[in-house]
Amino acid sequence: MEDAIIYCEGKFGTYTGKTANGLVRYSRRFRILGVIDSRNAGRDAGEVLDGKRNGIPIYGSFEEALANQPGARYFIIGVATIGGLLPQEYREVVVKAIKSGMNIVSGLHEYLSEDAELSALASAHGVKLIDVRKPKPLKEMHQFRNLSRNLPCLRIPVLGTDGSIGKRTTALILTDDLNRAGIRAVFVATGQTGLMQGSQYGVPLDAIRGDYMVGELESEIVRAYEEQKPDVIVVEGQGSISHPAYVCGTRAIIMASQPSGIVCQHAPKRQYRNFGKDTLKLPMPDLRKEITMLEMFSDAKVIAISLNHENMSKEEIELWVKNYERDFGLPCCDALVHGTAKIVEVIRGMLRKTP
Repeated sequence: MEDAIIYCEGKFGTYTGKTANGLVRYSRRFRILGVIDSRNAGRDAGEVLDGKRNGIPIYGSFEEALANQPGARYFIIGVATIGGLLPQEYREVVVKAIKSGMNIVSGLHEYLSEDAELSALASAHGVKLIDVRKPKPLKEMHQFRNLSRNLPCLRIPVLGTDGSIGKRTTALILTDDLNRAGIRAVFVATGQTGLMQGSQYGVPLDAIRGDYMVGELESEIVRAYEEQKPDVIVVEGQGSISHPAYVCGTRAIIMASQPSGIVCQHAPKRQYRNFGKDTLKLPMPDLRKEITMLEMFSDAKVIAISLNHENMSKEEIELWVKNYERDFGLPCCDALVHGTAKIVEVIRGMLRKTP
């Protein structure tokens, strides 16, 4: 694993800090030595995220982080910025990191490797600019070939009612819980954070041209099966099927995976979608309507509801789980609180019925 510091100024623990949040919780590619966020300086990253210390310190500046973690060789941009562009204030810190001999890892839509100034600076200091969201050349891409439906394994995408609602986190926990239960499972990433976390399979879905989105993800799902022969492939969701801005990801994931069943993630106390929440104030969708849309579009059933507990007390979490299980007749759990044992048992039952 590579030693890294994450830059997440003013955003750690928020929706837009989801890359930093994800890497602090789970990473097989980078060893996270610290997070830069002056708003939470001096605190423990695990405590900020989940109320449990994990030994990852939060620093108030790049200089403080480097002084305390001189062995860090990678500087990760941990914020999903507006439009995926590199803000000027971020650029200034990136320049400092390059001059300090650090490789830069970015999941932005604006590719740092195509920036003449940053590329020249990186070359002069012998470091790399790694654009995780940069797709492969067009000539190497695949179009849809209708391959997933014939795979002799279950395909379970974790979809949801909004962006940045915990789909990737739940998918990763579910994959680990399945493997611990003796069910061979593989995770397929569909976004930059999952790829940074070290997923062996996946694509930066929203950076791929529309004609190739489904085919490229389908190819990764097929590759995951051919190389690992799992019982289950768990696919990370993106956006939501009812989202006015981030609808393409969910539809592409459904078509690419041809689901055997769907897990639907929801945040009961989120009032507005996180996209333009302070200006557009787009109301969150009704969960029952979302499930109906997913099932109509996919021709598969939602097999479980996964809960995002933002703005909820421990007592409220348990109450929502109980109410959803009663109202929907589906197992419900908060992966970060309960794990995903309930979903594992549903999948085990599906496997028993598979010829």
